[in-house]
Amino acid sequence: MRSHELTPGCMIGVVFDHGDDFFTALTDTCRAHGIKQGYIPVFIAGLSTARIVGTCQRLDNPDAPVWSHVDLTNVEALGGGTIAWDESTQTIKPHIHVTVGLKEHSATAHTSHLLDATVQFLTEMLIIEISSPRMSRLPNPDLYDVPQLRFGQRGGTEM
Repeated sequence: MRSHELTPGCMIGVVFDHGDDFFTALTDTCRAHGIKQGYIPVFIAGLSTARIVGTCQRLDNPDAPVWSHVDLTNVEALGGGTIAWDESTQTIKPHIHVTVGLKEHSATAHTSHLLDATVQFLTEMLIIEISSPRMSRLPNPDLYDVPQLRFGQRGGTEM
């Protein structure tokens, strides 16, 4: 377990527009407000398309991460996540999870890591910037190289 006291910066509300690419809109919003790291406590969204981690296949190793995806259409979503900064690429690295309901299938739900999405009608989101400590996402070689959130990471050690 890792924990660290977080110092909040600004808090913004943002509405993505119909047809927006979800991650492009998130990146553009963060750039416009100078946000390099933070968290998204909640968002609501209508999505015309969503790609989330999942499979209908039998898993060879149920303890290993699933790298495949499922494509969903015409969904309502509730989600949240974190935003870390990648110093090497100078880009944000969001980690977003959603629960989505398929509207034409009695709102049958799927829950997983969001990989890609296109906004349908709207997405309403709160973003809380974290001023300190530094938040980064580094692959953990002991856990299938799954990128994990780190606080105050410098030179390979967590502060």
